[in-house]
Amino acid sequence: MSDVTLPPSAEAPVLFEERVAGNGKRIGVATLNAPKTLNGLSLDMARLLDERLRAWAGDEAVALVVLQGAGEKAFCAGGDLHSLYRSMRDYEASGSGDVRNNAYASDFFSVEYCLDYLIHTYPKPILCWGHGIVMGGGIGLMAGASHRVVTERSRLAFPEITIGLYPDVGGSFLLHRVAEKAGIFLALTGAPLNSGDAIHAGLADVQLPAASRDHLDAALLLAAWSDDNQRNAHLLTEVLGRFAVPPTSGPLQDHRAAIASACAHGDLGMVVAAIQAMPGDDLWLVTARQTLDAGAPGSARLAFELQQRASHLSLADTFRLEYVVSLRCAAHGDFAEGIRALLIDKDRTPRWRPATLADATPTWVAPFFIAPWNAGEHPLRDLGNDTAPRNER
Repeated sequence: MSDVTLPPSAEAPVLFEERVAGNGKRIGVATLNAPKTLNGLSLDMARLLDERLRAWAGDEAVALVVLQGAGEKAFCAGGDLHSLYRSMRDYEASGSGDVRNNAYASDFFSVEYCLDYLIHTYPKPILCWGHGIVMGGGIGLMAGASHRVVTERSRLAFPEITIGLYPDVGGSFLLHRVAEKAGIFLALTGAPLNSGDAIHAGLADVQLPAASRDHLDAALLLAAWSDDNQRNAHLLTEVLGRFAVPPTSGPLQDHRAAIASACAHGDLGMVVAAIQAMPGDDLWLVTARQTLDAGAPGSARLAFELQQRASHLSLADTFRLEYVVSLRCAAHGDFAEGIRALLIDKDRTPRWRPATLADATPTWVAPFFIAPWNAGEHPLRDLGNDTAPRNER
């Protein structure tokens, strides 16, 4: 929340605070505290969040949780790519042929996906203040919150095609459910969404003016929170409604018909060709085409195949499948090369393998879906055995 006194551990990667409402109930506040990296999610941050959210879930005095990012630029711009890059290079140098031997990547994706699923299934209301940049892993944190707030300065995107990955953190499940197959377009182009388009795509719930934040904080402290989670969820909806403004239509909606037509094809090559041939020369669409053209062909194939598979999977099964694919990407895909070109050498000239979409065939991608464990040994095997996420109830 804004204008709060931070505890002595102000340098911690995540700041935690409990604010006491007027009736004595408490509001748990978790602040991602890495503004210099746009609050990029590290393994330490994910572990701290998971531990505290579980503690708050069992604390009867805590009525709701607020999840936010430090600074004015971003809620969370994605995952900690530098640490993942180092782990991928170490794995490559080891000569290991077993994807499970990249210990950092194994831990990072496991902890991150379990945290994301915890948020999707959280028993208490979670208000996510999705102000500024919300990308990749940031969407993973925000997507499962019961109350997802965007502002006029919010920009949401899954830009993984530019770094040789794919929209993970449940993105295969989430994007498949965007109306009229627009999720395919978003995965292939990394196109950013403004607040109105984020709500249209089902990735956010309500728009509030950024300037209303202090007033919202005050209103939350005055609300009559109770021990009933469902009642508190309704009350939070009512409080947010006092400050909500109508979302403004964005380019995703402006190009809705053309995107639907382009993405209706069942063949990836036809979808890509149709996107490149879409009419219009506004900057958003031009940039989307350029991103698709320059992105990793293997990432395009992975994103396309995963959305097809997620069409009949639960969210928990989607996370389990994405975990396998992510470990494969960390071992054999373009992920390390994409990070090198963007963040390490910064030459922005990645050498993708496969180099063309024609080479990124279903046969090429098939090994990415092979689990390296025997049946019943998946590290996320217990995910979803207790509680179904909100969007499956």
